[in-house]
Amino acid sequence: MAEYQNIFTRIQVRAPAYPGIPLKRGNYARTGKPIFNRLMGWIGDAQIGPIYLGTLGLASLICGFIAFEIIGLNMWASVNWDPIQFIRQLPWLALEPPSPAYGLRLPPLAEGGWWLVAGFFLTTSILLWWVRIYRRARALGMGTHVAWAFAAAIWLYLVLGFIRPLLMGSWSEAVPFGIFPHLDWTAALSIRYGNLFYCPFHMLSIVFLYGSTLLFAMHGATILAVSRYGGERELEQVVDRGTAAERAALFWRWTMGFNATFESLHRWAWWFAVLCPLAGGIGILLTGTVVDNWYLWGVKHGIAPSYPLVFPPTPDPALLSGGHS
Repeated sequence: MAEYQNIFTRIQVRAPAYPGIPLKRGNYARTGKPIFNRLMGWIGDAQIGPIYLGTLGLASLICGFIAFEIIGLNMWASVNWDPIQFIRQLPWLALEPPSPAYGLRLPPLAEGGWWLVAGFFLTTSILLWWVRIYRRARALGMGTHVAWAFAAAIWLYLVLGFIRPLLMGSWSEAVPFGIFPHLDWTAALSIRYGNLFYCPFHMLSIVFLYGSTLLFAMHGATILAVSRYGGERELEQVVDRGTAAERAALFWRWTMGFNATFESLHRWAWWFAVLCPLAGGIGILLTGTVVDNWYLWGVKHGIAPSYPLVFPPTPDPALLSGGHS
């Protein structure tokens, strides 16, 4: 029945704006007058603000803006500053890394130097934001689980654009900035190194990717299904088990054979989501540095099938013309 399908928050309780718990001396004040937005209340809390940036947050946004501007202006310049073509071709535009001829040297700006500058500011922005997340969690007396989950994604980012190119000895091995060019780079890497599907760390990464989406979807669906009984108030349900918690636990035992608690489900989902980029980063890091062809590696270790030779080997044309090997 439609009344059971509580996909969006239909009843929004409006309370006075809450600025948050007091912070210790040495922290900047939260800025902005809180406002309420009904649309945001459908997908989360209706209160927007006040916002806390602080020195690290402001520095992170400035560095991110510089990187965004460098990437955008280079893409715009690649279409001769034509705004129509810039919008039209935006998904295909790119800021490419330096060519292999430069190795790890600093190239001219127009030949990959802008890519290095943009990457420096983007990486600085991301790392500053990580420090901000870590310090805000500590200031509020929270655990630092969010910061370490973010660090797992940063690990994959650094492997793709910094660590692996260093080990390969060339910035050209890094990922270009752009939507479709980034996807083309991924496809080209897989083809060049014998199909990443045979990389065991890629396999693990996909397992954790699908597993985390399944766990998050199952948890979200279970809580939504019992929200008509107050199931979204998880802390109260843990302390004083009520109708919602009992029904959710019973449903899981009926359908899964065992009960997942509010705490255990979040722990599983956190680990699955964090291990996805960690395993993927290890697989990319080994590609080209340790393993040159993942298909042949899979054949050697019994993972991939060894296909029979349907056609005879192709002779070397140089030998057919009387040349010497």
